[in-house]
Amino acid sequence: MSSTVRAAGTVLWRRAAHGAGVEVALIHRPRYDDWSLPKGKLKRGEDHAAAAVRETREETGVECVLGTPLPAAYYWTAGRPKEVRYWAAEAPSAASTPPFSPNDEVDRIVWLPPEAARRRLTHDRDSELVAALLRVLAG
Repeated sequence: MSSTVRAAGTVLWRRAAHGAGVEVALIHRPRYDDWSLPKGKLKRGEDHAAAAVRETREETGVECVLGTPLPAAYYWTAGRPKEVRYWAAEAPSAASTPPFSPNDEVDRIVWLPPEAARRRLTHDRDSELVAALLRVLAG
């Protein structure tokens, strides 16, 4: 049996630029033509939290601050089990968020209110993570 693929990611959020509430960052991956949350595989010797911060920075250009752990996602990919550990991660304010630069893995990023983000996400498991973020932020 193949070993589990270990990965980590974030539900990246920031305070909304106008009005109350928050915005959630979604990334578009052209390889899969999907809308997702920032995540990726751990490098050798890397812990999950470090990988979550690194992957978020690589895929969005944003330096985030990890907050509360969120539920992990478990699914199969390419015939192997995959575990992705997630965190709520705060981004700088909209005025301080750097402009996005497309890269090999991600060609677009959008910041959306949570309900719009849940509708845009391709995978239901990601939508459930946005709901978990809202519960954490509600305290």
